[in-house]
Amino acid sequence: MIAVFFVGGFAIPAGLVAVAVLALLFGSAMRWPQRVLLVLGFPLLALVLSVTLGIWIDPAEVAGTPPIVSIGDWHFRVGAWERGLETSSRLVAIVALALFSGSTTAGGDFVRALVQQLRVPYRFGYAGLAAFRFVPRFRLELGIIRQAHRARGISFGRGPWGWAKRQLSSLVPLLAAALRHSDRVALSMDARGFGYRPYRTERHPIRFRPCDAAFLAVMLLLFAAVFVAGVLLGLA
Repeated sequence: MIAVFFVGGFAIPAGLVAVAVLALLFGSAMRWPQRVLLVLGFPLLALVLSVTLGIWIDPAEVAGTPPIVSIGDWHFRVGAWERGLETSSRLVAIVALALFSGSTTAGGDFVRALVQQLRVPYRFGYAGLAAFRFVPRFRLELGIIRQAHRARGISFGRGPWGWAKRQLSSLVPLLAAALRHSDRVALSMDARGFGYRPYRTERHPIRFRPCDAAFLAVMLLLFAAVFVAGVLLGLA
């Protein structure tokens, strides 16, 4: 993901997206609608971003390229679209690589692996894990608040204004529930001696197995091959 910022063209980012999408298709538990959305979504996203980003290109820098669309004195040229495509392909590659890691690994296991394998201090790791678990808790609290509104017969109306009033009415109760939950989490962590010792025993050990090493090596080789091929073919 860091190396994507330093490459030119759109061939290398497109190759990285292809590798990430293939790994997601064959190595994740996605359903078929999600797989179809994944395959069609990335090209569509790159195409839309290439146009929106290309509009911001200085027209003087691409004045020598043929126009694609002309509206009065304004011209959207091939050079602007190509530069927008380069930027959009890098953005899509970063999203695909982030999705590759995020959708194939549980958040809790990822944090535990950081603590156990990379020796990240558990004070940071498990504090982050507690933050991850706030999201489903907020979703549950929001559902309870809306059920309470319906049980009391509270109507917010229809349309955008009704939707806005519904969201604002849930804000204060949700904030109060978040504060209560954070207090309970803090008390629970204090009761377990969180931060008392520099190391803790692990209830869920995450082991680095030979198959993990083989998978890591294969993926690194594939990504390196994409970069090398792009440079050798003059596409970077």
